[in-house]
Amino acid sequence: MAASSGAANASASDSSMESPSIQYSMVLDHLIGNKRPVKELNPSVMGGLPMPQKSNEQKMIERGMESCAFKTTLACVGGFVLGGAFGVFTAGIDTNVGFDPKDPLRTPTAREVLKDMGQRGMSYAKNFAIVGAMFSCTECIIESHRGVSDWKNAVYSGCVTGGAIGFRAGLKAGVLGCGGFAAFSAAIEYYLR
Repeated sequence: MAASSGAANASASDSSMESPSIQYSMVLDHLIGNKRPVKELNPSVMGGLPMPQKSNEQKMIERGMESCAFKTTLACVGGFVLGGAFGVFTAGIDTNVGFDPKDPLRTPTAREVLKDMGQRGMSYAKNFAIVGAMFSCTECIIESHRGVSDWKNAVYSGCVTGGAIGFRAGLKAGVLGCGGFAAFSAAIEYYLR
């Protein structure tokens, strides 16, 4: 009897060696745990166009273009160009360009008109450049600090920029500038996003 029970135990242990039991924790470990195989998400495998790996130079250029200094410089230059064009345009449609209040009947010469247009264009260009640089710089700093890219960054930046510009005329003007720029930034963000 003992020999037959020993033989039965040996055959049971042999059968357990041949087909190990599957445990739920082992299955989970292979599906979502540490033993899960990592799949490479290559666009060519997924049916898209293959993308070559970026070189160190490309990564460096991307980091430079995403920096706050580059964004601020770009906004400053863009504001200068746009402001200059806007100033020249408004001077071109203004009927008082080149007008001499001492002699209202005299027609201004082309040189005087162009001089006034240039002065107004330069004035607008400087103002637009300053506002663009301030807004872009504060938005980038706020976005970097918060770690989120959403509409609130533009509203906070608009408030800081408008408040700083308006504060030169007093506290009330600073508060109104903050509110006005923030509302304008919120409207632009709502429209663009």
